[in-house]
Amino acid sequence: MTKVSNQFGPRGWTPDRLGDLSGKTFVITGANSGTGFQAARILLSRHARVVMLNRSVEKSNDAIDTLRAEFGDAADVQFVQMDLSDLTSVRNAAAELLDTTAKIDALICNAAIAQVPIQKFTKDGFESQLGTNHYGHFVLCGLLFDRIEASEGRIVVVASLGYKMGIKIIQFDDMNWDKNYSANPVYSQSKLAQMMFAYEFQDRVKEAGKSVEAYVCHPGSSATSLISTSGGKLTRAVWWLMSKTPMVQTAQQGAYPCLMCATETGLEQRAFYGPTGRMEFVGPVGEGALEPYAHDKEVMSCLWDVSEQATGFRWDL
Repeated sequence: MTKVSNQFGPRGWTPDRLGDLSGKTFVITGANSGTGFQAARILLSRHARVVMLNRSVEKSNDAIDTLRAEFGDAADVQFVQMDLSDLTSVRNAAAELLDTTAKIDALICNAAIAQVPIQKFTKDGFESQLGTNHYGHFVLCGLLFDRIEASEGRIVVVASLGYKMGIKIIQFDDMNWDKNYSANPVYSQSKLAQMMFAYEFQDRVKEAGKSVEAYVCHPGSSATSLISTSGGKLTRAVWWLMSKTPMVQTAQQGAYPCLMCATETGLEQRAFYGPTGRMEFVGPVGEGALEPYAHDKEVMSCLWDVSEQATGFRWDL
């Protein structure tokens, strides 16, 4: 869990390292606002193609209008409607994407809900945070895997420092938290699950001799609508106050870690990337501390099997 020195120097990784991305295609979940939108902006500024997978049609159309106002009508940005909390929607979106997208250089799993104050369930009957943040992305990555591999592409999992806020293991005996639901620990569990998926994916891909890389990052403490969208009143109030301090950075800065993981060469896969400054909330982007329990092999392997069984999606790895 010891943090390493920043390989990109005192300023850390910035988009200045990006070259011309013409011919590259990036798929981003949750890209109509916040760090996902800023990632799309920066990629389009380097002439990449961006496909946004978002729940809201209206917000997605507004986002595309904003991007084309900045980059011109020829900006190569599209939108496919997808609700991560509905696995039928995930499957339909993946099918549409495969019909319209010949290559995927990186899938950035960015969308999330957080600190849901009372227990809620997805359409498929999963606890809402685990179902949206982990199960939805688990199935999406599996459905798009072959297209990503054909491009020798990457999967980028946007996790959170919040994975440290709860128990240090997956609660396999009560995945829906029927007995002890509490907003922060359940959010923490969903983010830990996302990380464990990525690290187990790395192992299984290597064993299968496949050519897809996976990286895990977090945006630090960034000024986005995540908390105000799904958090309770007290959580929203605390976040509003915190956002007025130097402990919160811009959404654009929060996009740097996922952009780095989607494009930079020479990165370690078994790592956790994000801001490396104060409490790793803000600061230069690079490799940060990673708790060993986040890649406990026995737990990761069990979570993969449980995820396949719960979602009804079996990976061909």
